[in-house]
Amino acid sequence: MEDDDFAPVRGRAKAAAAATPRTPARGRRAGLSKSGAATSTATPTTTTRRRLRLQDVQPAAVSVTIAKRAARVGNGSALAARDGATAYEIARERLHVSAIPDTLPCREEEFAEIYGQLYSTIEERNSMCMYISGVPGTGKTATVHEVIRTLQENAEEGELPDFQFIELNGMKMTEPAQTYTQLWQAITGNKVTPKHAAQLLEKHFSTPSPRRHTYVVLMDELDLLVTKSQSIMYNFFDWPHRPHAKLVVIAIANTMDLPERMLHHKVSSRLGLTRINFQPYTHHQLITIVQSRLEGCEAFDPDAVELCARKISAVSGDARRALDVCRRAVEMVERTRDSLDGKPSLVTMMVIDRAIKEMYASGHISFIQSASLQQKIFLVALRAAIRKAGIPEVALGDVAFIHRQLCQLHELTIPSYDQVSKVCAQLGATRCVLAESSMLDVHQQVRLGVAEDDITVALRPDPLFQRIVSS
Repeated sequence: MEDDDFAPVRGRAKAAAAATPRTPARGRRAGLSKSGAATSTATPTTTTRRRLRLQDVQPAAVSVTIAKRAARVGNGSALAARDGATAYEIARERLHVSAIPDTLPCREEEFAEIYGQLYSTIEERNSMCMYISGVPGTGKTATVHEVIRTLQENAEEGELPDFQFIELNGMKMTEPAQTYTQLWQAITGNKVTPKHAAQLLEKHFSTPSPRRHTYVVLMDELDLLVTKSQSIMYNFFDWPHRPHAKLVVIAIANTMDLPERMLHHKVSSRLGLTRINFQPYTHHQLITIVQSRLEGCEAFDPDAVELCARKISAVSGDARRALDVCRRAVEMVERTRDSLDGKPSLVTMMVIDRAIKEMYASGHISFIQSASLQQKIFLVALRAAIRKAGIPEVALGDVAFIHRQLCQLHELTIPSYDQVSKVCAQLGATRCVLAESSMLDVHQQVRLGVAEDDITVALRPDPLFQRIVSS
């Protein structure tokens, strides 16, 4: 179902959206703009000052909670170990990406900022929009979940009014319009069609209700909820600015400026998002993350952890990838120990190096390295088109244009659009590229079937592609 069907909702929202967005009083005292938006291009000094001002006006309860969290991180946040488990078994369990600790290390500033904003908004029964961006594996969703758990504890202890947390994930929806249905079902328990749900939500957030509690809605993977008319993004960012909405929307995406790219600049600036960007982890932070999980577990040589952190931070800064490498290294040592009659040994730098080579030399990476020149250029062009658009799906015509530009710039044979389409079909057969099967022209939507990191690692040794990527 196309979301153009919901145009009447957007039309009805236009008059209310034209009004100046409301900003919580503490947000104004914190030195934020009238729209509630923090400038994404601020220098580190400006960002630090803004956070200091925010902390100066936080309620005492917020400061106490942040201090308690810092103490937990300082005392270690390793997961509990099973009785009788070996050091290797404990390491494997703790290094699994699904084993998320209660307190996430190296995200203290981001936690404090998100928690302070949400606490003030819920306490004052106001509304707000928060936009969180950052590349995959930087702790965005885990940090928000930790903030929500802390706020729920505050509400149970009577420090905050009751609120309802609702999570919507673009990865779990067959079509973007289902966000309306799922939100309405979470609020009322009733399941209706997306079109009807959009109309009911419009009325719900526009009608005053003194008994209504605050709704905190997390929209994860916002990149996957992009549609042609952008009415879903517009409505969810617009509803919190209704006078009686009591709605907090937290949107998480990989692209820093997705609202500006998808919505008209005047509209996006009027919506007034509070912005928080999660930077990729540095190698020092990755070391801290891995060591915090291995606390009390003597399975790793410290130099091995540092090597893994440096290798991963040079490619992506993805904590999940670092945990996967360390976990695979533990499995290798376990297998070696079994062949040596159980003699214990640590995970060393050599084992980490083998684990990294194994993980990066298998599957799609080996295929990309052995692909033809035009197939490699197509993958680089597709990645560039996706980054430019800020969404995971782009038109084949846009990719072909960049593909031909790269060939011309580096004095390579320039393929025709038909030839580029055939290259796309070849990559589609290997699932390195995912394409719409219903269209076979330049308007066909395509997306990467491999991680961007895999393309970077596979093509890094090639001097030609080092020049192409840097151009």
